[in-house]
Amino acid sequence: MIRVYLAEDQSMVRGALAALLSLESDIEVVGSAGDGEEAWQKIRLLRPDIALTDIEMPKLTGLELAQRIRDSAMPCKVVILTTFARPGYLRRALESGASGYLLKDSPAEKLADALRKVHRGGRAVDPELAVDAWSESDPLSDRERQVLRLAGEGMPANDIAEKLGLTHGTVRNYLSEAIGKLGVENRIEAYRIARQKGWL
Repeated sequence: MIRVYLAEDQSMVRGALAALLSLESDIEVVGSAGDGEEAWQKIRLLRPDIALTDIEMPKLTGLELAQRIRDSAMPCKVVILTTFARPGYLRRALESGASGYLLKDSPAEKLADALRKVHRGGRAVDPELAVDAWSESDPLSDRERQVLRLAGEGMPANDIAEKLGLTHGTVRNYLSEAIGKLGVENRIEAYRIARQKGWL
């Protein structure tokens, strides 16, 4: 039996996924959460075989969740299920330790097959997306990405500095670096492009 934990912030999607997977005789959904932090706590407790997670969730993103699972050396594997067909996201997902990356508009049977493949030690990634993922590299550092994401969400530089334990000047430097690397005029444009490419 493949034990799966679901992390998905949209409750209707979460319920539909649980219902869909329960139809498979060899897959058991052992729990679900609507945010990444709760998912992390429950995964540590329940020790599922696979964490099936969305990317964008409150408190902890699916990519951050994948990193925590990888860094904890738990045998739990991670499969990302998302609406984002963005090469940058796929690349970061694989770098975070995910074994699968599937799109939500994939056929239902493809999901169950992907979970079985990952459980056997394989990878389940959309082939076209995989080719695109290495066609353009992400120029942002982790810290630039972090600062740009918060700035793009409307947080003032002083608040970003306080949240991340940096000085106001350092935050401005990170934003300036990100803007320069993306070849745009301001932080709003930089945020838009980085989001579009899947780098945030």
